[in-house]
Amino acid sequence: MRLAAHWRAMFAVATVLALGVAGCGGDDDSTSEQPANNNSAPQEAKKGGDLTVMYAGDVDNIDPGITYYQYGFMVTYATQRPLYSYKPDDAINPEPDLAEGPPEISDDGKTLTVKIRPGVKFSPPVNREVTTKDVKYAIERAFTKNVNGPYVGAYMSDIDGVKEFQDEKADEISGITTPDDQTIVFKMSRPRAAIVAGALSLPVSAPVPKEYAKKFDDAKGASQYGNNQAFTGPYMIENDASGKLTGYTPGSVIKLVRNPNWDESTDYKPAYADSITIKEGNDAQVASRQILEGESMISGDFQLPGQILARTSQGDEKDQLVLTPPTGRFRYIALKNTTKPFDDVNVRKALSAAFDRDALRKAFGGELVGKIPTHWIPPGQPGYDEAGGDAGPGVDFLKSETGDLELAKEYMKKAGYESGMYDGGKTFTGVSDNATQQKAVSETAVQQFAKLGFKVDMKYVTRDAMYTKYCQVPRDQPDVCPSVGWLKDFADPETLLDPVFNGKNILDVGNSNFSLLDNPDTNKLMDDAEIVNDPTERNKAWGEVDKAITEQAPSIAWLWDTQPMLVSKNVAPVVNQSNASFDLAFTSLK
Repeated sequence: MRLAAHWRAMFAVATVLALGVAGCGGDDDSTSEQPANNNSAPQEAKKGGDLTVMYAGDVDNIDPGITYYQYGFMVTYATQRPLYSYKPDDAINPEPDLAEGPPEISDDGKTLTVKIRPGVKFSPPVNREVTTKDVKYAIERAFTKNVNGPYVGAYMSDIDGVKEFQDEKADEISGITTPDDQTIVFKMSRPRAAIVAGALSLPVSAPVPKEYAKKFDDAKGASQYGNNQAFTGPYMIENDASGKLTGYTPGSVIKLVRNPNWDESTDYKPAYADSITIKEGNDAQVASRQILEGESMISGDFQLPGQILARTSQGDEKDQLVLTPPTGRFRYIALKNTTKPFDDVNVRKALSAAFDRDALRKAFGGELVGKIPTHWIPPGQPGYDEAGGDAGPGVDFLKSETGDLELAKEYMKKAGYESGMYDGGKTFTGVSDNATQQKAVSETAVQQFAKLGFKVDMKYVTRDAMYTKYCQVPRDQPDVCPSVGWLKDFADPETLLDPVFNGKNILDVGNSNFSLLDNPDTNKLMDDAEIVNDPTERNKAWGEVDKAITEQAPSIAWLWDTQPMLVSKNVAPVVNQSNASFDLAFTSLK
């Protein structure tokens, strides 16, 4: 076994850690002027007060084993303690959270050992100290049908015994053992210990007490643990004596209060605010004005309207606009590749060529919100340079940011459309986020589809519904999901490409391969790249994967984004670079 130095070196480039999913109505008054306010460094601050976070929608799921959404993670990292997490100013190196130190990785990359710190307790009504058996159960439940964790298959399926457990031929995953209450060991069939270690920074590794949770996990249809969960973080969702959540009303409010069993001596998080109230169902324009003109408020899941960006980037409220570094997220228009004619690569290339992607960016807020992609892996991420950097691999259909209609028609002719226009007569279905900026992007996308004769009938719903009811459920998925995005799970190129484009990761529910791309050649490239552990060679391998996916044109990539956010004047904001959002445990009131 090798300790921290090996893990840090291997992880810092090959499998280093960070996460989520998400994205509206600007016009030409948007601006590219960059404010200097980028608060990611932890700071000394006073404790106390109630912080309010304004959301447009709801979290995708309140259960830490199920949520796979940037703003669900925002809540989970304040209320739960996974084995590892990230300090606000470091999206590369994971910080031991429930773990007491870095993992041990065997020389053959097939065994991973983690020790947890003593003294961490569950909130009421469980009230006992956490053991590694609780971590083992948390991961096992994610592989059950009632929980169906959306990312565990992508990162943890090589653990010995997973298939037997999923097929209900075994009561536990044999490759996860707990020799004692402070030690957990993972054994796997392929050299995947580094990527599993990376995944231990995701909420799935937050402990779950089996004796309390199993009755909720076994509920008919789907687990009810999320509404009855026990917490280990500095905050908990307000609940009653039985543990049932009283502080969560879907689509309305999530109320976080202090966890009485949290011991700050065991945690690096300061947890400044006494309580945090997430108010949901807000209009982005109205909420933005309330934050700017009010007190003790920050923005949450909505993209800032173009008029607000212009107002704050140039005026007296400049200090209230907060920008992240490049987030490690790409935004794209997902085309269902199993729908004709989107199953034809030439049609998909034609659409990418035809789209004025700068018009989409303007609808989203202008140059301030990010760069237009030339491939998939975003700037600042491992594998970006190897995939071609700013220039990309040089495909012609992504060369023009404003669209090349003549080139698009040439691709349509290659697909058999003699006029260069779609003449199939079908009206395609689409489901979009109804938030201001995302809706504007989707409306612009409908106009871009029409340039080649495609008619899209767009339905507008809340973001959580867009994902959980439509775009993440292949059975109910529309032909077009125009307002989706993908944020790294942690800083490894696999987390940007494998869950989104590998055919083996298409799931019945909680699916993240919105394109439903299942190309045998690119699947094999990804499967081979998964077990490359040398950092330099790994980045090269995933750079080649990026190029292959780019050539497949599975969907229309239109933004590598930053994340503009707002705060009231009396808020001292801290951004978590890993999650590209405010860190609720570090943000405070002045």
